Parts: sequence; structure tokens; C-alpha cells
Amino acid sequence: MNLPNLLEAKKRSREKVLTKTNAYIIENNLKNLGVGKKYYVKTYGCQMNEHDTENIKAILEDMSFTEALEMEDADLILLNTCAIRENAHNKVFGMIGRIKHLKETKPNIMVGLCGCMAQEEIVVEEILKKHKWLDIVFGTHNIYNLPNILVKSLKEQKLEVDVLSCEGDIIENIPVKRDSKYKAWVNIMYGCDKFCTYCIVPYTRGKQRSRNPEYIINEVLELVKNGYKEVTLLGQNVNAYGKDLNSDYKMENLLEDVANTGIERVRFVTSHPWDFTDNMIETIKKYDNIMPYIHLPLQSGSSKILKLMGRRYTKESYLELYQKIKKALPYSSITTDIIVGFPGETEADFKETLEVVESCQFDSAYTFIFSPRVGTPAAKMDDNVTIDEKNNRLQRLNNLINEYSKKANDAYLNKVVPVLIEDYSEKDSHKLMGYTDTMKLVNIDGNEEYIGKIVNVRINEIKTWSMDGEIVNDHISV
Repeated sequence: MNLPNLLEAKKRSREKVLTKTNAYIIENNLKNLGVGKKYYVKTYGCQMNEHDTENIKAILEDMSFTEALEMEDADLILLNTCAIRENAHNKVFGMIGRIKHLKETKPNIMVGLCGCMAQEEIVVEEILKKHKWLDIVFGTHNIYNLPNILVKSLKEQKLEVDVLSCEGDIIENIPVKRDSKYKAWVNIMYGCDKFCTYCIVPYTRGKQRSRNPEYIINEVLELVKNGYKEVTLLGQNVNAYGKDLNSDYKMENLLEDVANTGIERVRFVTSHPWDFTDNMIETIKKYDNIMPYIHLPLQSGSSKILKLMGRRYTKESYLELYQKIKKALPYSSITTDIIVGFPGETEADFKETLEVVESCQFDSAYTFIFSPRVGTPAAKMDDNVTIDEKNNRLQRLNNLINEYSKKANDAYLNKVVPVLIEDYSEKDSHKLMGYTDTMKLVNIDGNEEYIGKIVNVRINEIKTWSMDGEIVNDHISV
């Protein structure tokens, strides 16, 4: 049993990161383990977690499991978890309670917890104390070892906890079952060394480690070959890509090389303002297939609070970067993340955040009330903002964000924009849905012949979070 250790997870050394190309191996005796059985994976959290789930599904199908559409039909249930906020934590343990009732009626179901929550000491302690009926717990560093973790639990008929608290290596050649046939996640790096005072990610994901560019480019070329239209380059802080490679090859070089693969759309998340360089801006401007959409987390508009957060930029430097991007890419949409109620945040600090929002007029924002995470420095700070004040500030912030989101969308009325049609709309099965180059959700009248194609769409109705449009048949990318 390997238990998570927060102190070990915090360590950073100068040891070389290894790239392992043969760590994932399915032994012959495991290839048929899932014959006649179904799996169900429920994913919480960020795009990185979604992509991890794509790997988990492929591994399970290498073992002959098939996917269940409903949890109740599964023989193996995995919860791929997020640790970034308390709300996600509570949702997962609520789901564990629901699954326990299911297991009482179907005792042979195997149940596991994985992902970022598995990397937290307090979570595993709670599982060992209250939920020992689970079968497996594994973390973010050893997804490739899932077959052996499963087998060990089956053999020993008890909870198998295998969580590595380490800086981490890079594991290549893990299979992937992509959720889409047209757009794909591509990891370019893992982990983070920023250690923002509120963030648990450096502990749950390990140190920053960039994939070698040739592996990334080859993956994108294979996607192009298979007809994919769009890739999103993933990392906890994509702008810092390459800083750990001890070379001159940085994010702007990777963006250029990916653009030159011929893929029709390139996106990247998530950016840290500290590492967003002028060279990156110039590269985005240079290539039409690098989408003019940038997610640029602000977190707070107060330089005092930003310093307490360990963000390493000021209100003024953020605004300067924002204006640089807008000057070079006037058509771009910029979204952000904002935390309200951070320890020490006064009304004056919060008003500075509102001022930045008014200045930038973000296309949209993910807004949150501060959520202390055990083990982070911010969790030890005096949380002196009342919950009523936090809720009040969140509501005021959201009202302003919504106003500017609608204003940004209004600018698209009657314009013709390129949209990658992804599928039928979840809310209206008679409509198609897709995203513009600037990441605006559009619902469109049309039939399935357009799915997987980039088409020109005239926007004829605006809503706060989406638009409606009609296909203009003067351009279709097949």
C-alpha cells in the first residue's frame, strides 16, 4: 500500500525527468480480464482530468472491458476526481455514498477513486476510515499501472491504495480513447512549480515537466492524418512549456511547429500571465490556425491580494499584458478566472477586481469563492471574510461578468463566423452545436452532414452564454 504524503509531494529536486516509452505494458494474462464486463468512469474537474479519463478508458478497453452508458450497468466504476475546490470534494463523497447503496444490491461491482483527490492525505485517510469497502485508489502519476492495481485488488480481495507522491516522470505511449472524432486534447506538459498559495495542483500533479516536442508534434500529425480538425494543447501552465528542457525551445516554438502540422485549429490552456511572452503573442498573430482565444486567469484585481496569492504579477502588469494581446489580436476573445473572498480581501480590494473587469470587459469568466485546501499556505491564513460577504461579492462580480459577456456576444450579431460543428445540441436535439474560432458556443439549424466540418455561420440571435445562427454555404472545410 502506497499512501499519499504531502511533504514528499512538495519536494522539488534537480533530478532529471525521465521519459519512459515502455512503462505501459498489458501482460497477456490481463488482456481478457474484462471480457463480458463493463466500466463506467465519472470525471470531475479540468481538461487534464478529462484527458486522463480518455487514457483510463483506453486502458480498460485494452483489458477487454466495454463502456457502460449508465453507472448502474457497470461492473467497474471509477471516479476521476478534482481537488481544486471543496465543492468538488463534497460532490465526490456524495457520489461515493450513492455508489455504496448500489454496491449493496450488486456486491460484485468494483469501485475505485483516482485523480487529484487520491493524492491528498486527508482524502485517503477518510477512505481508510469510512469507505474501506472501495476496491482501488490510485493517483495521477501511475494511471499506466491501472491493470496491475486492479489485479492486485482482485487477488487480495481488499482495498488497494497505490498513490505515488513524487515529482513525476513522463510516460509516453499510454493509449487514448478520445471522446471526439474532430477535436482532441494533447498534453504538452505535466505538473506545476508555481505554488500559488491557494492551489493544491503542484502537490497533486508533481513538478513541471515538459514533453519532448517530437512526441507532441508526432501526436498532432497522427491526429491530422485521422481527420481531426482541432487540438487543444494542455498543461497546468502551458506558457512555461520548455523552461525545464534546458534548451531555447519554448512555447512560441511549439505553437509554431504545431501550427505547421496543418491542423486547422490550435488552442492552448491554461496560461499564467507571468509567462505570457511577446514572442507568444507574435506567433499567435502570425498563424491563422492558432485560434484567437486566450484564457488568462486574473484571480484578483488587487496587487496586495495577488502578492498574498503568490501570483508574481501585479494588477498593472496584468492590464499591460491584456492590452498587448488586444492590440496585436483585436479580434481575440479573452476569458479569465477570479477568486473572491481570499483571506485579507477588503471591500477596497474587491472593488479593484471590479475595476479590472470593467477595464478588460472579459468575454466570460469562471468565478469562485475562496476554498481553502489543506496543506496549502492559504489554508493557514486568517480567513476573515464572512460567508455572507463572499456570497455578496460573488453575486456582484457575476452580474458584471454577465453584462460584459452579453456585450461581447452582441458584437457578433449578423456577422458570418467559422464554426466547427461538433454534434447535436444537448438542449435541443433538432439543432447542431459548435464553437467559433473565439470559443463562442453556437446552436445551428442543420443536419448531421455538417458534423465534423468547419462551416461559415451567420449569427442571427444573441444570448448571454450562446448564440444561434444559420449555415452559409459559401465555405465548408471537409
